[in-house]
Amino acid sequence: MNPTIARTISYLGHPLLVLTYMLLLMLIINPFAFGAHRMGDERTVVLLLYVISTTFLIPGLGVSLLKPLGLVKSLEMRDKQERIGPYIITGIFYLWMFKNFMSGVVPLLFAKFVLGATIGLFFAFFANIFFKISAHATGMGGFVGMVLLLAFEWSGASLDAGPFLLSLNVLLAFVILLAGLVGAARLSLGAHSQAELWQGYVAGFGAVMLANVIL
Repeated sequence: MNPTIARTISYLGHPLLVLTYMLLLMLIINPFAFGAHRMGDERTVVLLLYVISTTFLIPGLGVSLLKPLGLVKSLEMRDKQERIGPYIITGIFYLWMFKNFMSGVVPLLFAKFVLGATIGLFFAFFANIFFKISAHATGMGGFVGMVLLLAFEWSGASLDAGPFLLSLNVLLAFVILLAGLVGAARLSLGAHSQAELWQGYVAGFGAVMLANVIL
């Protein structure tokens, strides 16, 4: 795979973006579940900004500050020891958002997804103490698990994609393909081995299933 394409896919498939992607999908499919009349209402915009800032922008800023402090050599964090600080920073924000969402601000299903992402993050954190695991694969495994649960919970719903109306089963197939593509990109860049990818997929998927049982 071309390195530029692989890096672009890696950026787009960054694990910190998974909850934003999932929220966006749910808002497009059924904004009424979030108390909005349509996608683009003030409520949906505020919710999206809150999620992307809490799960991506603020943790990303916190992690980027570790480099000038000398706590990480590069933002790619190829050494598993460099990932300990970023996991802790991100985990704090994920836990905080989950606590806020348990008040009923969002549907229970999305709260489950937030919990699943949080569990997956801490799975990766503890695994990282002993061996390297792919955070990208963990995120993508969680994404597949989220869309699978969505297909069960919102059976019969569909995604309005302009001239096309996609069933959630088709959406699930697309997300599985995306997960494979992200994994292929990480392999192409030499960031992970196949074993590290599969461990990540299992951790992310299992975390979402565990969150569904807990809640």
